[in-house]
Amino acid sequence: MNPADTPDLIPARMLNEYVYCPRLAYLEWVQGEFKDNAEVAEGKLHHRRVDVETGDLPEAGEAEAEADQEQIHARSVLLSSSSLGVIARIDLVEGEGNWVVPVDYKRGRAPDVPEGAWDADRVQIAAQALVLRDNGYACDEGVVYYVKSRRRVTVAIDDALVVRCREAVAGLRALAHDAAIPPPLVNSPKCLRCSLAPICLPDEVTMLREAGAARDVRRIFPARDDAYPLYVQTHGLSIGLDGDVVQVREKGKTIQEVRLLDVSQVCLMGNVQASTQAIREFLSRGVPVCWFSGGGWFHGMAQGEAHKNVELRRLQFAAAGDPAKSLALARAIVAGKVRNARTLLRRNHEPEPEAALAELARLADSAGRAASLETLLGLEGAAARTYFAHFGGLLKGEGTGGEFDFDGRNRRPPTDPVNAMLSYAYALLAKDLAVTVQAVGFDPFLGFYHQPRYGRPALALDLMEEFRPLIADSVVITVVNKREIGPKDFLRRGGAVAMTAGGRKAVLRAYERRMDEWVTHPVFGYGVTYRRVLEIQARLLGRYLSGEIPEYVSFVTR
Repeated sequence: MNPADTPDLIPARMLNEYVYCPRLAYLEWVQGEFKDNAEVAEGKLHHRRVDVETGDLPEAGEAEAEADQEQIHARSVLLSSSSLGVIARIDLVEGEGNWVVPVDYKRGRAPDVPEGAWDADRVQIAAQALVLRDNGYACDEGVVYYVKSRRRVTVAIDDALVVRCREAVAGLRALAHDAAIPPPLVNSPKCLRCSLAPICLPDEVTMLREAGAARDVRRIFPARDDAYPLYVQTHGLSIGLDGDVVQVREKGKTIQEVRLLDVSQVCLMGNVQASTQAIREFLSRGVPVCWFSGGGWFHGMAQGEAHKNVELRRLQFAAAGDPAKSLALARAIVAGKVRNARTLLRRNHEPEPEAALAELARLADSAGRAASLETLLGLEGAAARTYFAHFGGLLKGEGTGGEFDFDGRNRRPPTDPVNAMLSYAYALLAKDLAVTVQAVGFDPFLGFYHQPRYGRPALALDLMEEFRPLIADSVVITVVNKREIGPKDFLRRGGAVAMTAGGRKAVLRAYERRMDEWVTHPVFGYGVTYRRVLEIQARLLGRYLSGEIPEYVSFVTR
């Protein structure tokens, strides 16, 4: 952030974050990152009363002039100080006449420390007191109220605390000017309950920065999502809202309901309608709406206000314009894809195709050293031919009359059921990566390996490569081998093959099961679902672009 771009006023709560963890303050204030967790939700609950603006706070000097001075009890008071460079929303201002006391509510327990309050909370209440002073009020103490302890802790606004507060203001402003994210805390208990830990990735970044150093990685990143995609694919259906409940309707009659809280994205396939009110609410809550053709082709999506992390997009654009950096990323992506394809063959093909496995190992190594994107494209093509030449050996289609014979990859349009399922699964995966990278703050249409093309989410396709075998191909193998899909689930039209609605539902169910499947992260060693792994990889890409880690590490299963 350039000095000229720095906001004139720093929110007082950001000083609290800065004292608690400079990296947290940078993520929230400079990069615009925010994420709820249980603690944040509980804090909002406890703040419900004080967040409502009630009571009067007379201008400084007015109340003092009154003969009968009334007690001041004003909630949610917004004041600023240009000399200090701070703006504060004060939960409660108490006092009488011109003498006032700011009260700040905290959800936790009062700490057992000599000062009676955490250092970060003391700095924040000092900032509020200084703002009140600069607005003409007399204020020599503040109060921190810890909700769980039901204890008011009085904080004296002495000279030492004032100096500490001003140092925090200068430190946070300098942090924004430098535009360099502070390093993560190392093995700190603060990280365990921090809502931004899944964005910060403190242990993961520390491990990758210290290449070769043995370090345990705590699973701070949530293992599973609490919300899931909502797919609506029957022609003629519509989506509406009734309060906080999403309703799927057919001819005006509700046939399914789901809580809005449980929806992570909405996927409309074919001629499915959504009300303006529903779309507006989805976007305001950060729930993307994705549109597909009736056959499953991903057309695009709508999302709410763009992510505030402009810095990340600047880094992305700069890297995309740097041939050396783009090539380094493309090498990692393609090598990871080929290694995962080799692993899928090795695990599931009987007998093991030794020549193909050796060739894929050679091509993966060559991809890691490719001198140009053109060379890399050639190596990827050779690996795909080798892999798909043996893909049919992974399918056990007995009893289907050869319906699932596979002679090689084809598309636009697919000419056999297996290719139809592969194309559909790839479209679903591309959609999920597009949603993920946009949620992280990237521009999904500018990649490093896939070149920009109108309407193509190139970055999503980049990150999708290493997951094609692990997620999409695995889904197709599962539905065929477990007989979850059959010849009746496909339509033949000339030389093309398309799935019926029932066939798409079967693949969708298997795809969502795979996304929610638990896997051990090959680098960090903790358990997490594939859905979460997509976000981890996108955030690691951001950490690489910012220079925090020396290289982007592909997700390569063992």
